[in-house]
Amino acid sequence: MSEERALNFIEEIVENDLQAGKHQGRVHTRFPPEPNGYLHIGHAKSICLNFGLAQRYNGKTNLRFDDTNPVTEDTEYVESIKGDVRWLGFEWANELYASDYFDLLYAFALNLIKQDLAYVDDSTAEEIAAQKGSPTEPGVANQYRSRSIEENVQLFEDMKAGKYPDGAKVLRAKVDMASPNMHLRDPLMYRIRHAHHHRTGDKWCIYPMYDFAHGQSDAIEEITHSICTLEFIPHRPLYEWFIEKLEIFPSRQYEMARLNLTYTVMSKRKLLQLVNEGHVEDWDDPRMPTISGLRRRGYTPASIRDFCERIGVAKRENLIDVGLLEFCIREDLNKTAWRRMAVLDPIKLVITNYPEGQTETLHGENNPEVEGGEGGRDIPFSSELYIEREDFMEVPPKKFFRLGVGLMVRLKNAYIVKCESFVKDAEGNITEVHCTYIPESKSGSDTSGINVKGTIHWVSVPHAKTAEVRLYDRLFKSENPAAEEGDFKDDLNPNSLQIITAYVENDLATATPGKGYQFIRKGYFTLDKHSTADKLVFNRTVTLKDGWVKK
Repeated sequence: MSEERALNFIEEIVENDLQAGKHQGRVHTRFPPEPNGYLHIGHAKSICLNFGLAQRYNGKTNLRFDDTNPVTEDTEYVESIKGDVRWLGFEWANELYASDYFDLLYAFALNLIKQDLAYVDDSTAEEIAAQKGSPTEPGVANQYRSRSIEENVQLFEDMKAGKYPDGAKVLRAKVDMASPNMHLRDPLMYRIRHAHHHRTGDKWCIYPMYDFAHGQSDAIEEITHSICTLEFIPHRPLYEWFIEKLEIFPSRQYEMARLNLTYTVMSKRKLLQLVNEGHVEDWDDPRMPTISGLRRRGYTPASIRDFCERIGVAKRENLIDVGLLEFCIREDLNKTAWRRMAVLDPIKLVITNYPEGQTETLHGENNPEVEGGEGGRDIPFSSELYIEREDFMEVPPKKFFRLGVGLMVRLKNAYIVKCESFVKDAEGNITEVHCTYIPESKSGSDTSGINVKGTIHWVSVPHAKTAEVRLYDRLFKSENPAAEEGDFKDDLNPNSLQIITAYVENDLATATPGKGYQFIRKGYFTLDKHSTADKLVFNRTVTLKDGWVKK
């Protein structure tokens, strides 16, 4: 974390706790994902905060999987989450699971029953919801609330023994049915669910609810600062009630605003819907806000950490412009991406006075932003090149510093050429541009004395490699799709993916997976996981400039 900026409010709390001598000067945080989906950029914010606090204050962070719902959980998600955390540059002190504590949580529940602070309820989910009342009307206690301690102990043990079907009974905390806080109106602690658990197998058929497992797991691990999002503010009194009644380590919950990003959705349920219904390829589709999707698109760990640092930690919900995330990756890739030439919309340029069949080897830097250029590569040059269609105009306007009949331009790392003529096909489309080159104008040893204002990129026709290039755009049309009426999928951007065939430098045939490349004048790209030696596939990470501002 930067030492130059002011402390955020969570850091201020930690600083004050340390100065007051709380927790023996320890800072111990946790990142508690549910293994029911892939992590997204909002989780990255939480990861950077929790692990960043531990790094800043010489503390520890636990990675604890909240695996209390066996129906939605999978080891695939567990492994993807661990991979994402490590890819972001963090390592946890302990890998833990809520299921590690199932025996202890069960003992905690029995403890509360024996204090007459929990009871078994036979009501249906609909009956319980009705009995809870409303924000303006108190709840109503039912007949099961007055069951004896002995009966509740026996019923709860029978629930654990599998004597009842799903939904037949639940265990509820006996708090306050008249509380203005709906979460304190005898919340559920356990439900019956005969389902195979990915870690405990078929040992359990009752599973703790999140509100019960959360605080107790924090206390068991002696977490000093348990950070949640704002929707958990009304849950905090219950978090503290359980800890107080059980007389266990007093972990404390703190809430911050979750990350909301423009032109996307951050709900795992909605993201899962996009995957299951085939609107995207998978969780790691480069249009998805998942960490794996951003990684496949070419985002770097440094850019995501920078983004999380820039947006800060707030107490109020806000909508962050995705343009800031794109700014962060441009800043990073500008310093690290190797420059290469790729022509995405080609027309042929023929140099009529260059020896036909001759090949010349030119040189280009890998990264001019770095002293020494990070080395370079050889670029083959010939009499036939591909250039971008937009770099030629039949009738160029004034101040068009590219090609038109009579106009001159520099070919990047090569020579100055002058347009002499062009060729059209039967439909009137321009197919070839004919130029002459100035032999004395070679880049790095130009003695021609000719100054031109424009430079364009190119690829030698006989040496070019064909590549599939995927141009990604915003996944949704609206800035805030969550605020739109109707089905959120109606707002999907039909033009969020454009696939084109391009010609690229032959050097890109050995492109490194995970490496960023700037296709000169076109944007930043990375090799896709489906790329092969026979079929190169590149994903556009981000454009060179923010085109959405103009749109």
